[in-house]
Amino acid sequence: MTRTVYVNGDYLPETEAKVSIFDRGFLMADAVYEVTSVLGGKLLDFQGHVARLQRSLSELQMVSPVTMDELLEIHHQLIEKNDLDEGGIYLQITRGAGADRDFLWPDPEEVQGGIVLFTFAKKITANKSIDEGIKVISIEDLRWGRRDIKTTQLLYPSFAKMQAKKAGATDAWFVEDGYVTEGYANNVYIVKDGVIITRQLSNDILHGITRAAILKFAAEAQMKVEERPFTIEEAQAADEAFATSATGFSQPVVEIDGVTVGTGKPGPVSKRLREIYIEEMPKTAL
Repeated sequence: MTRTVYVNGDYLPETEAKVSIFDRGFLMADAVYEVTSVLGGKLLDFQGHVARLQRSLSELQMVSPVTMDELLEIHHQLIEKNDLDEGGIYLQITRGAGADRDFLWPDPEEVQGGIVLFTFAKKITANKSIDEGIKVISIEDLRWGRRDIKTTQLLYPSFAKMQAKKAGATDAWFVEDGYVTEGYANNVYIVKDGVIITRQLSNDILHGITRAAILKFAAEAQMKVEERPFTIEEAQAADEAFATSATGFSQPVVEIDGVTVGTGKPGPVSKRLREIYIEEMPKTAL
């Protein structure tokens, strides 16, 4: 079935979707994005994603071409038009297409921002990697300093993903000044003696929406959380490790740079947090 996508005000078959070659998202990665999970045909934590989107736009002095209420309606229309039950919706807003390629930003009163959304079907509640856990490698973090802004500058994370694949792993964890920052597309955690350890929020990492939900549920379950940096060596010696993302929820990690973590199987903390997330988040889905 051909998907229906949304491009700059129009719902179109994906085969007919086009953007200008002068769009700054295409030319300069001058764009921000969000991915919202869909479960049972509803959006998980949409308000959280909208809040982060607005923050990203503000930090880059960009103007959204639609209101947040209109954005919710577009998401609902795409779910309906594509009969999406489980998966996600990708949203990208760019600074728009100027008259030509220019490092100077176009005036937002003269050039409207671009917007693209599309759905994707994906099993997010159960898959093989959840049952078995994944292997990760570490790689030097060479990204730009404002990782808290969710931009489409994803060349280096793509490089990291390819390096992981070549090493027979699934994910790559970035390391800067000796400490882990985050995964190529997720926030990361270790568990030692029952304590969940994850890096504190700053410009160094993305302020994950799923991260916020998972830490909230951990606190409600009276799990101890410590927000601080940790090293790869500390992670390798942990009882368990996991990562969180919009469509991955709580993803167990069983090997880091060839070293088995804990028992080599998904641990009880990440498993329990995933169960709580899947149970609680649909209650507030839109």
